[in-house]
Amino acid sequence: MSIKNLIAVFCIFACTSVAWFALGGALTMRTEGVGFKLNSALIGNWGPPLEQAHPSLHYTAPSSFRARREIGPAASEVKVELKYKPKRKGLMRYRTYEVEFDAQYVVKNPTPITQTIFFELALPHPELRYDGFELSVGGVATGRTPEAGKVSEAVRLGAGESVSVGVRYRTRGLGTWKYTFVGAARIAGFHLDMTTDFADYDIPAGSNSASTIDDTGGGKHLTWDYDGVINAGAIGMEMPKLLNPGPVAARITFFAPISLLFFFSVLTIIAAVKGLQLHPMHYFFLAAGCFVFQLLFVYLVDLIPAQLAFGVAAAVSLVLVCSYLWRVRGSSLARIGFVAQLAYMVLFSASFFFDGLTGITITIGSIATLALLMMMTARVDWEEIFKAKSSPKPAQPISVPLSEEASTGV
Repeated sequence: MSIKNLIAVFCIFACTSVAWFALGGALTMRTEGVGFKLNSALIGNWGPPLEQAHPSLHYTAPSSFRARREIGPAASEVKVELKYKPKRKGLMRYRTYEVEFDAQYVVKNPTPITQTIFFELALPHPELRYDGFELSVGGVATGRTPEAGKVSEAVRLGAGESVSVGVRYRTRGLGTWKYTFVGAARIAGFHLDMTTDFADYDIPAGSNSASTIDDTGGGKHLTWDYDGVINAGAIGMEMPKLLNPGPVAARITFFAPISLLFFFSVLTIIAAVKGLQLHPMHYFFLAAGCFVFQLLFVYLVDLIPAQLAFGVAAAVSLVLVCSYLWRVRGSSLARIGFVAQLAYMVLFSASFFFDGLTGITITIGSIATLALLMMMTARVDWEEIFKAKSSPKPAQPISVPLSEEASTGV
């Protein structure tokens, strides 16, 4: 292949890369723009990530310099049930869930005289919908409803007496659920039971691991126990991770030029070694066939599951490219093109479906490609392959001198 043809192939590669960046940019703008609107609407319907705070208790001691005395529940029995109900909107999927909260807090008078203990519990969000809400004292519903996102009750207890205050509700959230102990100096007699209907769980950053974890046949049963704990960490659960088609399709599109670079490099070198030269116009149609992969995937992923859209788009592109190579240079180059496109365009792109595997996949593929090409071309005479073929010179007319007799007319 001549240097002029190599420059033409590079220009085709550059133009295709620009087209990929334009496609990826348009997809990113569409995903982010629509995603922002849908996220706002989804939070309005399902709520944000939820944080349920530990209740605060206090009583008044008029004879003391510090009249307000903060205390905590003598014991806490909390039950949480999480039901994972993911939603898909456009190119985004959201980790929505339903939570059923049921807690019993033991309120105890720690003084030797009768006291009025004030109980206050802040709900996760003041504007959320709470189904089946109930506040009970001693097992009897009070009929009280939350005010400004908080539920409160005052109980009068004799010296050393205690009573159970219960709170229960059902609501919905997004992404994570947490139980926090902000402002609680010491947590005693605390026990939380959590049941999930999903097995793939993760503890959010900054939250404590469960004391025990058991399988429940498709879900998990987790418990946390705090007894006399100072500065207790939060308890939390993260919903299972989801594959978002929009961001994945955008990343695959932006990284497509790297795949095309490998594909063109392998095809050019092997074709040159085998003497199967390709014209720049051949590379133009090959680049277009590779571009079809991402173009079709980007618009199919709106209509069908991401993995299925990926498979259909990859199959269409492979058929276009390999059938074209077959007609251009026969089965030998078509087989090489199939392997190269499958490895660099399809498998490289498939690695984006798995978090953390893209970089190592590209690295291993690059090293393997380099090793293969080095072994195949170690004895190649590159001077001969890239030698400019000079065009034959036109034949020069041969002048034959006339004999002296012919010139004199004798």
